[in-house]
Amino acid sequence: MSNIDIPASYIDKNIYNSSFSPSTVHCKDARLQRFFRKYLLQKAIAVFKWTLPKAWDKDFFLYTLYGLGFVAVFNTDRFGTIPQPATLGGYNVFYHPSYAIITNPLLPGIARKQIDIDCTIIKLQPDYSGIMDVVNYYADMLALCSQSVGMNLINTHTAFIFPANGKAMAESYKKMFDEVAKGNPAVITDKNLFTDTGEAPWTPFVANVKNLYISDQILADMRKIENQFLTELGIPNTNTEKRERMISDEVNSNNAETSLRADMWLEELKDGIDKTNEMFNLSLSVEWRINPHKEEVVNNGTSDSDGLI
Repeated sequence: MSNIDIPASYIDKNIYNSSFSPSTVHCKDARLQRFFRKYLLQKAIAVFKWTLPKAWDKDFFLYTLYGLGFVAVFNTDRFGTIPQPATLGGYNVFYHPSYAIITNPLLPGIARKQIDIDCTIIKLQPDYSGIMDVVNYYADMLALCSQSVGMNLINTHTAFIFPANGKAMAESYKKMFDEVAKGNPAVITDKNLFTDTGEAPWTPFVANVKNLYISDQILADMRKIENQFLTELGIPNTNTEKRERMISDEVNSNNAETSLRADMWLEELKDGIDKTNEMFNLSLSVEWRINPHKEEVVNNGTSDSDGLI
């Protein structure tokens, strides 16, 4: 956008964004996508249970951590020890960031803190990134599926076409249909509304509704997509289609896949928490809300006792 004056108008932004975001498919920044994004992000945040200082705003801390990927913790004269979003810079011998720059309207000036000396970093992933890429991907998929469900429900509505020779006949058809729709067992109407042979001239606009209805399949696909997202987060799920004789090893294999990434997140969080507690004499802690390593495979209220689910 070097050739565009700043601040840019929405026209300039559209020209810039259209080069990599197709205008025919609207997922990002759509209300439906934002609905699923909020829903999935809350699920992600709920994976771990936190113990934070009472003076800290829990929502601010968690949404910064999961959205930005990390928070910087440092001491201030006015607010004490607090977490804040930061811009990371520099590098140490292992090419990790060496300092954090914090700006806040209520804090004087721009604070530059040396990591592990003046501040600590609590990060979610090894690369300091958040999880909004994962959340947005699955929110896009669910939004498209939801839109397809709505379209399919509309397309399966059966309408009737009544050929009329004039306004009077059209009004007669409307009155007749209203009486039928009310559930009247006998409807008296003009014989001129029928053909010379006594047949009804109206026909359904869509004749085969059953073949058009696929909403149940789309809803099942939405559940599969959500299960894939739960697997990304470490939330226990079978993540497979229901089968009568699923062996327990198949489910246990999925449990291992489910917990691997979240275990890595937990290790990263605990490393940052340990450094923060030591430097600032705090008692931060994080743990599983539902530990996948202790979950017993259950199907319809029956535990896996004979190797079959």
